[in-house]
Amino acid sequence: EMKKDVDILFEKFISRQLSPVEGIFYDGQIFDAYVFVTNLIRSAKQTLVLIDNYVDESVLLMLAKRQDGVEAEIRTGRLTETLKQDLAKHNSQYPPIVVTQNKNIHDRFLIVDDDVYHIGASLKDLGKKLFAFSKLNIPPSAIL
Repeated sequence: EMKKDVDILFEKFISRQLSPVEGIFYDGQIFDAYVFVTNLIRSAKQTLVLIDNYVDESVLLMLAKRQDGVEAEIRTGRLTETLKQDLAKHNSQYPPIVVTQNKNIHDRFLIVDDDVYHIGASLKDLGKKLFAFSKLNIPPSAIL
């Protein structure tokens, strides 16, 4: 029966077996956007690369939710003294995140293993304004 099939698909989506490939979060959907991104982070098996010019301690905390053994890297154009201090404290307690500076960045991307997501808002600002996300059909090497 069709209802049963829909219920099964819904359960798979809820249990994170199926990830959405595109969508929109509206102003005020702060928790929903946070859960979406942290679920993507938790789904990584090997590597996470965040490309985002506006990173703060809340982003470090999100990346700390990754599975054991998953390497994490942030590429940002803004490597401030505050971020360096926050990163040192984070890395003394959690598996380290490598941060590199790259001033040729504008858009934001989250690369989860071999999946590339374009995210229209910085992770620290998720849900504070209307933004969209899309899963791109390109290899990570196209961005890295």
